[in-house]
Amino acid sequence: MASRTSTVVMAPPSEEKHDVGFLVFDPKKMAKQELPKQFIWPNEDLVEAKEELNEPLVDMEGFLKGDEVATAHAAELVRQACVTHGFFQVINHGVNPDILRATEVGLDPYFNLPMSRKLSMHKKVDELCGYCGAHSDRFAAKLTWKEMLTFEYHFKGDTDSEVADYFKNVVGEDFEETGWVFQRFCEAMKDLSLKIFKLLAISLNLEDTSYCEKFFEDGFAVLRCNYYPVCPESGLTFGTGPHCDPTSLTILHQDQVGGLEVFSNEKWYYVKPQPGALVINIGDTLMALTNGIYKSCLHRAAAKNDRDRISFAYFISPRQDKLVSPIKDLIAREGSKKYPDFKWEQLLDFTQVHDRTDDTTIKRFVEFLESSETK
Repeated sequence: MASRTSTVVMAPPSEEKHDVGFLVFDPKKMAKQELPKQFIWPNEDLVEAKEELNEPLVDMEGFLKGDEVATAHAAELVRQACVTHGFFQVINHGVNPDILRATEVGLDPYFNLPMSRKLSMHKKVDELCGYCGAHSDRFAAKLTWKEMLTFEYHFKGDTDSEVADYFKNVVGEDFEETGWVFQRFCEAMKDLSLKIFKLLAISLNLEDTSYCEKFFEDGFAVLRCNYYPVCPESGLTFGTGPHCDPTSLTILHQDQVGGLEVFSNEKWYYVKPQPGALVINIGDTLMALTNGIYKSCLHRAAAKNDRDRISFAYFISPRQDKLVSPIKDLIAREGSKKYPDFKWEQLLDFTQVHDRTDDTTIKRFVEFLESSETK
């Protein structure tokens, strides 16, 4: 397990330093230096993705209109993807293109803020929301070449301005309009996610095709806004390291630069961005809910040496105190229950105090639950 970082700030002696207790990732300054050793990954991790994943491109138009033939076709494409690697892209998904375009430019001013201001909203260790650079607050080695802003959105929150309020009160009043851009984005992603959950239920041939939709209707999402600046030595590091999402479902909105890579059939593949498409992938929690039928798999983001890249990962989870139990229809179909019952907050807490989330996380979490029951 990587150790917690000591007080380290990577900047030339003449530059301003920030005594915050961890490495401060300032890409404009670091681009002038040799790549710090904390960012260099082992050679065995740096295997290049040379082939395209060719994940299904699912046209949702017929499904959204209630066309039974189109729905069956879309569900079959989803099923094929989810039993293998859990990744597919959706088009004609009903999200207003203006909302997607607004997010792509909405955070440019934020990531150009002075480092001191970004650090003033740095997320606390073991918390979800706030600014972070390179995950240096958690790890001392194998850092990633990116900056992030993360915040929450509750499907049935106490206010209809949760995200806008976060921007106004935490980021600053000069970002209030940006907050409304992302408020609308989160609302659109919520609506889309519930439709995808219904399509997933159909693809699983559940007796109650609204089961997944109802299970997540009072859930919440975490939106992580990723900024991947140009990295002069991109072949030595990653924008995001290999990991699995511990959450249930991820909707990824990205620009057309590309960088997402998926591990399937013992090799890495790159995912080619499709204009207007959103990338969908299964997380560990949904894998457990489907009794292991649908897969959560490793993925990563390459660092780029020629262009900046942005992406917005919308991670969906059930309400934190809701019991996650494999669906009974699927247990009967598989003949056994492959995952114990747990609450999402238990898995969330587990991921915050353990090392990086990977394809062993859910297995280690199950072992942790079982060992806790025997004590």
